[in-house]
Amino acid sequence: MTNRVRFNHNVPAARELRTRETKAEAVLWEALRNRRLAGLKFRRQHPIGPFVVDFCCPDRSLAIELDGGVHADQAAHDAEREALLATAGYRVIRFPNGAVIADLSGVLAAIREAAFSEPPRPRTLPRSGAW
Repeated sequence: MTNRVRFNHNVPAARELRTRETKAEAVLWEALRNRRLAGLKFRRQHPIGPFVVDFCCPDRSLAIELDGGVHADQAAHDAEREALLATAGYRVIRFPNGAVIADLSGVLAAIREAAFSEPPRPRTLPRSGAW
């Protein structure tokens, strides 16, 4: 069995999350979809290993997470998750939901800078037991 088959269990969860997006997710998706930001291809609610990230640019190995109020109480969990995503070659950048609503152009500039600031990392998913 390949890693791809083993990790597909998150696809239904990702589909469900797409149906109940937050206002900030909808605003950012409208700005990212269809290669609207610097010609980069983004996916929303994208499964990576055992996780589903809010937005992902696979070509640049970049994951974007939007944080609502719940994230204030789970900083340690988020840090652990980011470390595991890093083992799969992804850089994670985070924005509070309010920043997307209040300063979309600033958020988009930060995403563009992160996408092009370093070359994409090689992505190889760890063996299933490593997650």
